[in-house]
Amino acid sequence: MRNLINFFFRYSAWILFIIYVVASCFLLFRNNPYQQHVYLTSANTVSAGVYSASASLTAYFNLKDINEDLQRRNADLELELLNMRGTLAAYKEKDYDNTVKPDTTLARYSYVIAHVINNSVNKSHNYITLNKGELDGVKPEMGVVDQNGIVGIVNLTGPHSARVISLLNPNLRLSCKVKGHNHVGSLVWEGGDYTSAILEELPKHAEFEEGDTIITSGYSTVFPEGVPVGVVTKGMRDHDENFYTLKVRLFTDFSTLSTVRIIGDSMKEEIDSLERTSIEPNKKF
Repeated sequence: MRNLINFFFRYSAWILFIIYVVASCFLLFRNNPYQQHVYLTSANTVSAGVYSASASLTAYFNLKDINEDLQRRNADLELELLNMRGTLAAYKEKDYDNTVKPDTTLARYSYVIAHVINNSVNKSHNYITLNKGELDGVKPEMGVVDQNGIVGIVNLTGPHSARVISLLNPNLRLSCKVKGHNHVGSLVWEGGDYTSAILEELPKHAEFEEGDTIITSGYSTVFPEGVPVGVVTKGMRDHDENFYTLKVRLFTDFSTLSTVRIIGDSMKEEIDSLERTSIEPNKKF
């Protein structure tokens, strides 16, 4: 208590000065319209700055939820696009009116939104870890994409996580083609540059130009047809001169992977079972 009294005595002049200043400002801004206007304008400017900073901070922490919502919307749009492509193909293939129905097999695809919790781009064999697993419906051999293009294929799953073979892994070969053409080749990563890969085994009579888009062929139950992969930057002949090899700049930026979509195919087990069934050697057709 004595220290408090000593403090007031020591700084009494300053305390009295501050009281006079506050009282003067109060009387000035209260009784003079011009000064009151200046005060309110300044106060509003400061308040607006504080509110703007607060809104920016809140928006930053909401980016994760916003990104997930955008991924879900993109997934719905991609499914809708697949069904529209099926309808268009059915119109082209069938030569009668009022009997065309969408290709219901394209509606077999679904998506699981996941977040990347571990990733590498500078190793000889790269893998990605996701925060979704078996309890979320994730299974081995499910394709993984982001908002730009192909990411990889799930190869191991746990209850709450999954490991993905990245496209930046030479053990992963992906069936792809040049958009607008039906000649199929194998996309593989050669190592080194995480922004590009090569499309091998493209027939020598295949047509392509630099800048053409490379897409998935649909010749598997992992990815539907038409998922974007990258663009052609260079074409060259293989050693036997019977095939082309194309250098492809990948759409996916593997150095900034964050939110991805895992593709589920409801017909995968049926198709895989049929393809594994052996044909009797003496069977006649």
